[in-house]
Amino acid sequence: MAGIICGEGRNCDPEVLETVIEIAVGIARHSVERGRVGALFVVGDEEAVLKKSKPLILDPLANYPKAMKDIRNANVQGTLNELSKLDGAFVISADGYVLSAARYIEAGSHDIDLPMGFGSRHMAAASISKETNAVAIVVSESEGAVRLFNDGELVGEIIRGIWDLEKIKPHIRGKYEKIVEKDLNLTMMVKRT
Repeated sequence: MAGIICGEGRNCDPEVLETVIEIAVGIARHSVERGRVGALFVVGDEEAVLKKSKPLILDPLANYPKAMKDIRNANVQGTLNELSKLDGAFVISADGYVLSAARYIEAGSHDIDLPMGFGSRHMAAASISKETNAVAIVVSESEGAVRLFNDGELVGEIIRGIWDLEKIKPHIRGKYEKIVEKDLNLTMMVKRT
């Protein structure tokens, strides 16, 4: 799925997007053990994203050289896991470097239609992905789900437990619906055998 999203005019590398999704899933898994934690990652179109956001606190990553902030590095992934306890978004460059943490997203919410129950982190993700060429990944604090937003739309969801897969279908709209439905049917067939 990362290859499809990054290939549609989005400024991101599929490997980078997959790595961020893996980090988000790790945060969701650990939030069960350490209490509920949410997170927001915005990947790609970093100049536009930084212009549409501002720091909530002094950026804990600001003074480190870019080479030390590669998301493929296990130490950086551990740092992101710990920093996810802070409020605000992580801004990840298209080539996979954490540029900023604890950012407040200032994108508008007009023309964004989210299902009831999605909070401000989801709205920020949908909005920034609509107003820029970035992709946003949310770790839901209340459910532990990981959701992917592209062009203002929810395009993917990773949730705990196979019994929750049917919850995805009502939330996916547009051209991704057939891809997700195919994956769901395949997943359901694999689990039944």
